[in-house]
Amino acid sequence: MHTLVFGYGNPSRGDDALGPLFVERLAPLVPEHPEWGRVECLTDFQLQVEHALDMSGRDRVLFVDASASCAPPCDLFPLEPVQELAHTSHALRPGELLRVFAQVTGRTPPPAWVLAIRGASFDLGEPLSHAAAGNLEVALVWAGRFLAGRYPPYND
Repeated sequence: MHTLVFGYGNPSRGDDALGPLFVERLAPLVPEHPEWGRVECLTDFQLQVEHALDMSGRDRVLFVDASASCAPPCDLFPLEPVQELAHTSHALRPGELLRVFAQVTGRTPPPAWVLAIRGASFDLGEPLSHAAAGNLEVALVWAGRFLAGRYPPYND
């Protein structure tokens, strides 16, 4: 199984850093877990059209982002390509990125999920909140179970 784990968010905006921090914490664990298969990690501030090609050759994709509205500590849900793209100049939602992949490559995108990690404070210059730090720990456990093929990972 070849998995792309893509964490995105702005490290300068408090809990919005959860996606990149997740990848930063997960990446060193990958060599210790051969049961996860081949895992590649990627981070950025936001999803962009160019990231569609990062999904090529992957068996599955896990998008990781902070959320102000998911139930704490985190939530995992499958994605489908959206039918229409929003009219913005750059940032995309994960379902839109799946749609771009299909349009650009002419292939069905790999199965994809979003791991939304509950955040509380998203102000510029704020550090990661205590609550978000705890939610990040739970999300890492869930991700290990997910990568090992247990879905949903919280039913163990």
